[in-house]
Amino acid sequence: MLRTASFALVAALALASCGSNNAADGEVAEGAPVAAVAAPTGQAWIDVASVTPDGGYMVGNPDAPIKLMEYGSLTCGACANFTQTGFETLRDKYINTGKVSFELRNQVHNGIDLVLARLVRCSTPDAMVPLSEQVWMNFDTIMTGAQAAGPQLEAAMALPESQRFVAVAQASGLLPFFASRGISEDQARTCLADAKSVEAIAERSDKQSEELNVTGTPTFFVNGSNVGTQSWETLEPMLQRAGAR
Repeated sequence: MLRTASFALVAALALASCGSNNAADGEVAEGAPVAAVAAPTGQAWIDVASVTPDGGYMVGNPDAPIKLMEYGSLTCGACANFTQTGFETLRDKYINTGKVSFELRNQVHNGIDLVLARLVRCSTPDAMVPLSEQVWMNFDTIMTGAQAAGPQLEAAMALPESQRFVAVAQASGLLPFFASRGISEDQARTCLADAKSVEAIAERSDKQSEELNVTGTPTFFVNGSNVGTQSWETLEPMLQRAGAR
């Protein structure tokens, strides 16, 4: 599957490259309509976050009867399209009503992807999903910057691990992007200098992708059933079939 040692950093950065399409191997069981559940006082469900035992980041009502999980790549154009066209509705109509919880896990496709996956984890658990959303909402800008920095990125990947990921972020303009969203440059550098934490993300991506048959992004699971790569237009009816209506 995906190995950080073999990342062809620039060559792999096709803007719409998301891996192969993953055919669904499961179906969504039809469920009774689910009632809305109020969030804790002073909070919205989208702000209630936790790290799951498998390393995902879950937001929403932890007891929601409908559980949605996404494997997404932060350098995947289809994942960006899903966020740009559907995440606002997913958040407001499904997560914030307490009917659906949402867990995000990364499938890592290349070196920039790996650096981004570490940076969105560089704050508290409640920041991971919003920061990922910010990456996807600004997808074209980020990818254009990465494409323009090809020679610098290749040079960065030749550096020792303690310097490599910081140099990738610096060359591709990611440090100021995240600084404007609450991750200071010093904080980002510290996160990326911890090579073990960066490599752990890639290793988990490899292992889970193989175990769960995730061959493309965005791949979704509804109540544990792998429903394959979906757009918002095709995923929303599945949530409604499960009871979010």
